[in-house]
Amino acid sequence: MSSFISVAKRKALLKKLLVTIQKNESAISEALHKDFKKPPFESYITETHYVISDLKHTIANINRWTKPQRVWPSILNLPSSEFIYTEPYGRVLIISPWNYPFQLTMCPLIAAIAGGNTVVLKPSELAFNTAQIVTTIVEKVFDVKEAVVVHGGAEFTQSLLEKRWDYIFFTGSVSVGKIVAQAAAKHLTPVTLELGGKNPCIIDEGADLEIAAKRIVWGKFLNAGQTCIAPDYILIQAKEKYNFVALLKKEITRAYGENPEESTDFARIINTKNWQRLQAMIDPKKVILGGNSNEESRYISPTLLDEPDLNSEVMKDEIFGPILPILSYHDEKDIHKIISHYEKPLSLYVFSKNKEFAEKMITVYSFGGGCINDCMIQFANKRLPFGGVGHSGMGAYHGKFGFDSFSHKKGIVKKPTWGDVPLRYAPYKNKLKYIKKLLSWL
Repeated sequence: MSSFISVAKRKALLKKLLVTIQKNESAISEALHKDFKKPPFESYITETHYVISDLKHTIANINRWTKPQRVWPSILNLPSSEFIYTEPYGRVLIISPWNYPFQLTMCPLIAAIAGGNTVVLKPSELAFNTAQIVTTIVEKVFDVKEAVVVHGGAEFTQSLLEKRWDYIFFTGSVSVGKIVAQAAAKHLTPVTLELGGKNPCIIDEGADLEIAAKRIVWGKFLNAGQTCIAPDYILIQAKEKYNFVALLKKEITRAYGENPEESTDFARIINTKNWQRLQAMIDPKKVILGGNSNEESRYISPTLLDEPDLNSEVMKDEIFGPILPILSYHDEKDIHKIISHYEKPLSLYVFSKNKEFAEKMITVYSFGGGCINDCMIQFANKRLPFGGVGHSGMGAYHGKFGFDSFSHKKGIVKKPTWGDVPLRYAPYKNKLKYIKKLLSWL
């Protein structure tokens, strides 16, 4: 007998989850502020509202998503009716990160439950307060046989990965993603890996620099830069660089004031270890804005770096903080040299009025997803898949893509007992010419 959750039960659980989250919106926002002083506005648009919207979308569509999909039958199977059925994978492990600790825990959970799976949820221990409110919510909504939250550090997570799961969903760093993939491979367990990378932001000659500066400052310094799809570095046409840097400085001041440390709209680094990692990336000789920090409060100011070497500390790996290197280029060869120096990124952004140039940039390079003349907003549309490629991840979710990720697709042929065609059966004598003629039409 199947232990999977029925469609009716899934829908009821998701509705209960929606009500419970809505009742706890203030508590969630407070937990996020305790963890890294996330501004309430950012907590709403990137965490609670996003999850609530995802829940409403899933509840509205789950009956349609789970219904067997009829497809055209193969001529070889006629007469027949043919369908794609979805079924749950079974026991799912979800390991979530600390940077968006509510959204990136709840959205995979929603997709997994919509698919009918049972879930073990491992939130990040670094976002302690948010992990506690997640636990409270899950315990109010689900029976432990349906979904349960477990807590622990790296050793505990390793012990979880040693167990056999039917599916693993991981969001985090590339280095840990490799460990997850290796553990899953021992049992041939399918995985979704949502990782990261060095996301380039290309600014073409003649681009609208004012709008580019405004949108990049928002995208880069949201959540203090601790976003996997944030612009990691700027590639600016050399002749536009001076003007653009001035506009970036202006926009940073407009957003966070003369002293961003006093701004209630600027988050903090999650812990001291990550603060120290980021601090080591800042070469004082390259700073053209910012570079200020406070270890006690885990503050690092919005920082612009001028032309760091590709082999410098800040350019080795994904930054994941409020540090923005600015590199200049003269032609497309320079762009290619820099972007190809790194693994395939999770995102790529290009600001340009030249449609041909912009289209070329998004087709020549392989990356998870991106925007033309904006950044980060590809994440907002549930009709777009979200996921990486190569070292930036595998698999995708959001909306129906999430349901599909947590669902196995079964091909089913329903064949009547009448109208049996004798051509396919042995003996095959004198049948080859007929089958070749038949198949030539396919």
